[in-house]
Amino acid sequence: MGDEMRTFGYLCPKCGKPVMAARSVFALEASNAEIECGCGESALRADFDGESYRLYVPCGLCGETHTALCPPERVLRGATALGCARTKQFCCFIGPEGTVEKNLRELEVLAGKEQRQAADGSPEAFLDSVIMYEVLLELKEIASRERGITCGCGSVQYGMEIRRSAVDLVCRRCGAKLRVPAATDRDLDDLCCHMKLVIPGTPR
Repeated sequence: MGDEMRTFGYLCPKCGKPVMAARSVFALEASNAEIECGCGESALRADFDGESYRLYVPCGLCGETHTALCPPERVLRGATALGCARTKQFCCFIGPEGTVEKNLRELEVLAGKEQRQAADGSPEAFLDSVIMYEVLLELKEIASRERGITCGCGSVQYGMEIRRSAVDLVCRRCGAKLRVPAATDRDLDDLCCHMKLVIPGTPR
């Protein structure tokens, strides 16, 4: 356990670049951690008080710094994502390097879109950000299978709209929608039972 590494990733609100750095579990358990952007204008901080971690996350989506209180198991094990309440999107990832890197790349693309759309502002991010994160990972897994996500109209092109407690899969050809609930453990269990998903479009 001592030499296991945890990668932290966020998007710098000042220069817009993805910031990624690894810290050992041993170092994280022993003391506070700081991950600074190369531009020197932002830094993610993790303060440990012996019981839980208080994370200060500079948000590349809304420009503010978010504070999150996490139990050690969320910071030191598995994969975790922290959400931005204003944009309802994830703004920080903690976990294995590959997972963090992939999500950070997607966040960079998303941030570009967010800057073009005015954020509407809402006090809550997700009903349960851990479940939402797991559901998104599972959807990626299903999408990676051959014809994993298709539409009844025959199209395999779709988009995703992330809501507070669900993800809508929208067919790019006919506009049909499939709502995937993402609020409870049962929602996640139900999704894991599916090898493939079909959006209920009508055949052309």
